[in-house]
Amino acid sequence: MSIFKSVSKLAAAGVVAVTAAYGSATETRAAEAVPVLLCPFGCGPIAGDTILMNQMIKAGSEVMLLPQETPGYMYNIREMGRNKNKWKHSIFSTEDTLIQVAYAGGSPEMKEFLPEPVKIPWKLLYGEAWWGQGKFLVTFDCDLKSMADLKGKRISLGLRGQSDWGVFSRLFLEHGFGVTPDNADIRHMTPGQLTQQLIDGATDAAVTPIGAEPSLKNFIIPGPVRQLEATGKKMCYLGVTKEDVDKLNKKFGATWQHVELPANTLPHQDKPLGIGFNKGFKAAHESFDADRAYKIVKAVAKIGPQMKELHALWRIWSPELMTCGLSDENTHPGAIKAYKELGWWDKRKACEPMTYPKG
Repeated sequence: MSIFKSVSKLAAAGVVAVTAAYGSATETRAAEAVPVLLCPFGCGPIAGDTILMNQMIKAGSEVMLLPQETPGYMYNIREMGRNKNKWKHSIFSTEDTLIQVAYAGGSPEMKEFLPEPVKIPWKLLYGEAWWGQGKFLVTFDCDLKSMADLKGKRISLGLRGQSDWGVFSRLFLEHGFGVTPDNADIRHMTPGQLTQQLIDGATDAAVTPIGAEPSLKNFIIPGPVRQLEATGKKMCYLGVTKEDVDKLNKKFGATWQHVELPANTLPHQDKPLGIGFNKGFKAAHESFDADRAYKIVKAVAKIGPQMKELHALWRIWSPELMTCGLSDENTHPGAIKAYKELGWWDKRKACEPMTYPKG
């Protein structure tokens, strides 16, 4: 049985179990299931959105998000771009910079990951995190001072179907520091596998995750980082400068944001670390039903506060996070209606909106 089918059955089992437990709350109004394309089995959003689904059912929401395991966010945007049957019924996890670089699909720089361009102005529903993985690396070899030092080294990265873990890390290594598969041993694998390879000494550096929210005061330190910390070895980090980030933004028409991570944010990080962040969203095609988009946003807004207590990735949830990066142009009309009813629409003005590439 494939992992995809296993996760789908797990989610379906959750629907049955929760519906049985809270049948009295759902007898008069069955929740409409909306498939949501996520990431590989074991990634945080799979568990987080499964809990969200259960809470939606428990609360008697008119919609529920049905988690779908996929090879990653890069896969999601390609699948949604070529499968029009999903446009009216499914949503997906994505990022502002991924929507932007997808316009360059099929180019020499991108064809390995995205053979064809996806020039679709996807409509955002809500923000769920800022992600930093792929724009810095971790190593136990503290003689390595820069990503440029990784020429000739063994590097474990995420899958080619993953945006931050696998694709953005490659783009930053190659176009920022000249590190390519021709001059380094670059290996693509799942987050669990790549983390274990670094622990075992099979690679010299690896991608590792971190999440944040718009104020940059609260950070998510996910499991892979804690696994590395548990080895007891000194962890060192290979970051990026603002000039590095500006260079990549100019080349790909993207909006990665350079951030100086305060000292001691990550384990053993004894000084500020320059990394790049991008904003993560749930998104849909413009033809996705407006009433359904409205109900999703209203449900997430209602359940968000309790989700902060139920899953680590939701600890950074806030109305400000949901609206950061949204605009009249890039947000689904149904979502805009929900935010206006909530009195949250003006909160978007605190952030620069996501923009679409030209052409």
